Amino acid sequence: MAKLDRTGDWGARMAPSLEEFESLALEAYAALPDEFRALSGEIRFLIADFPEDAVVEEMGLESPFDILGLFEGRPLGESDVPMTFEMPNRILLYRRPILDYWAEHEETLGALVTHVLIHEIGHHFGLSDEDMEALEAGAD
Repeated sequence: MAKLDRTGDWGARMAPSLEEFESLALEAYAALPDEFRALSGEIRFLIADFPEDAVVEEMGLESPFDILGLFEGRPLGESDVPMTFEMPNRILLYRRPILDYWAEHEETLGALVTHVLIHEIGHHFGLSDEDMEALEAGAD
């Protein structure tokens, strides 16, 4: 069960900014085991309020709230030979959908950001959503 924060003045708090979300993501990444980070290779993290309209359309989403994060690039197993004009791999975290999800579930914001980040790094490693669901089920 989630613990209530009775130490702060919730009446004066604002939703975390894009910069604060970036700090959460960087802290989550830094807390991962060194070996995992080393295997991740070169990857960039970006924070946006919502996915671009093209992403929503391309993925057939009903709403921009239907996606919490996105891996863009070629998975590590497919990137032996760089392609001309290829952008570096990146992970996008979407602040507003994550906040919406957080408000509806009993999970800390830090834990949720960590979960989304690890999920998108899984795509960076070439894992599908089904692969990751099976791994998570096996860990439970």
